[in-house]
Amino acid sequence: MIFEGLAEKLQGALQKLKNKGKLTEKDVQEAMREVKLALLEADVNFKVVKEFINKVKERAVGAEVMESLTPGQQVIKIVNEELTALMGTVPGKLTFSSSPPSIFMLVGLQGSGKTTTSGKLGGYLKKMGKRPLLVAADIYRPAAIKQLEVVGSKLDIPVFSMGDKLGPVNIAKAAVEHAHKHGNDTIIIDTAGRLHIDEELMEELVRIKEAIVPHEILLVVDAMTGQDAVNVAKNFNEKLGIDGVILTKLDGDTRGGAALSVRAVTQKPIKFAGMGEKLDDLEVFYPDRMASRILGMGDVLTLIEKAQANFDEKKARELEKKIKNQEFDFDDFLEQLQQMKNMGPMNQLLEMIPGVNRKQLKDLEIDEKEFAHIEAIIQSMTNEERRNPSIINGSRRKRIARGSGVTVNKVNSLLKQFAQMKKMMKQFAQMEKSMKKGGKMKIPFFGR
Repeated sequence: MIFEGLAEKLQGALQKLKNKGKLTEKDVQEAMREVKLALLEADVNFKVVKEFINKVKERAVGAEVMESLTPGQQVIKIVNEELTALMGTVPGKLTFSSSPPSIFMLVGLQGSGKTTTSGKLGGYLKKMGKRPLLVAADIYRPAAIKQLEVVGSKLDIPVFSMGDKLGPVNIAKAAVEHAHKHGNDTIIIDTAGRLHIDEELMEELVRIKEAIVPHEILLVVDAMTGQDAVNVAKNFNEKLGIDGVILTKLDGDTRGGAALSVRAVTQKPIKFAGMGEKLDDLEVFYPDRMASRILGMGDVLTLIEKAQANFDEKKARELEKKIKNQEFDFDDFLEQLQQMKNMGPMNQLLEMIPGVNRKQLKDLEIDEKEFAHIEAIIQSMTNEERRNPSIINGSRRKRIARGSGVTVNKVNSLLKQFAQMKKMMKQFAQMEKSMKKGGKMKIPFFGR
């Protein structure tokens, strides 16, 4: 889970304040000591931590907080605001050239995920209605060109490549000419990286920058490198001049040090966060939403956006009608399951709900394989069986189990759960009808 260690410790420290009716300066000092330790353990830059704690303390011990009716809540509000400010207050959106094509040059160390991120960014721009062109300018890493071509093919985005014989500067210049001729309004240049920052790497990147004058230079940083991510960002910014940061592997970083430090150290916005391995797992980085998630306040806006992006409004109305008419079948169930899967890992979705306890979430093991088993079971049914599960007798259950590679018990369990779900839907539909008629609402007893 994102920021797991940091979130647990911060929430624990602030919960103590929340539980107190009245606060003393000593209470605030103790809580800030715990917050400081939590941030340092999360690999947040020491100078950033020091400045953050001083700002929170200065505001938290003021008369407005100490004399308020809910001082604990007020301190949490201050921490939330300062965390948001630390990460940039407002989302750092991409800016586009007034005379296309807009050129985005992706830079970073080897292994940071530049090539995949180039594709993800292309996919994001394509959804915006742009016509992106991916440019294979990493001629040194074995298979880098092929990797970008595979990614481009999956996303149906053209890839400009001239092999590994010409230099990256010439490739970048030729790509811009190609984009002008073929109507590509955005260019994403995947540049080479090194295992560490060196003069040769920087000189080459500076030459590309001077040759094509990119609209934005975006630094791709692996969030899991912690403190090193800050040093990398600082170096690239000083030597090349970056316009923004894309954090990759943020879904695998339990500490969160990079996200909280990079912007503070470079004063450059974090524009995107890579939240998974899928090619659409690139999210706009919203500092306020991220701060809210760290403090256990959820992230309802992102949850709504994910739902809107993955759930078809027309189909949702059709589904509502089916539920009311008690026509919901396994085909509908499978469609809903697949749409939920497209929204992302279940743990990430649950932690966006305000008030969900991270400790309980940690104990709750959501096995994504179970979704695959359910899909396989439903797909092993005939069309008639999906529409009318009551016809599924013993021999059919055995056939479905064989076809989906699960036990008969798993098939039985799914059928039972589906029957219970349909029963609940029927009872709720009856309740709604009763209320519309103005009759007395009968409370259904689900145990029958």
